Amino acid sequence: MIEFFTSNLWLIWVIISIVCLILELSSGDFFILCFAIGAAASAIIAGCGASLTWQIIIFAVVSALSLLLVRPALIKKLHKPHRERLSNAEAMIGKEGRVSEPIVANGYGRVAVDGDDWKALSADGSAIDKDTRVRIVKMDSIIVTVEPLA
Repeated sequence: MIEFFTSNLWLIWVIISIVCLILELSSGDFFILCFAIGAAASAIIAGCGASLTWQIIIFAVVSALSLLLVRPALIKKLHKPHRERLSNAEAMIGKEGRVSEPIVANGYGRVAVDGDDWKALSADGSAIDKDTRVRIVKMDSIIVTVEPLA
């Protein structure tokens, strides 16, 4: 059995490469992928009959080069910078909606925005009629402050 593995070291490098690729699927940061590339290079060298010492050197050098060259290129290409994604209350500010229950002067009403119905008050304290298009200018907890669209 040991004879088989010593005469077919390329197979061990292929298995190491496949295991690294499977592990990379769970991380997604392209770090383990560099070791898969190194193991694949060692498998090729082992198939050509190089000694175990050269296989390990090739694995280390190719993995290091992949970390320095391949990984940054992949991250730059696949993880493009996006504009800041707002969440929660910040994402609501600026959205437009429709008054579903009239907003009374210096009081509350309701506004439908993206399929949700929110308790609302007018930014200037004026009354806003039902079905008026409004924009959210502020959000305090579950109460939105709106202004009518011009």
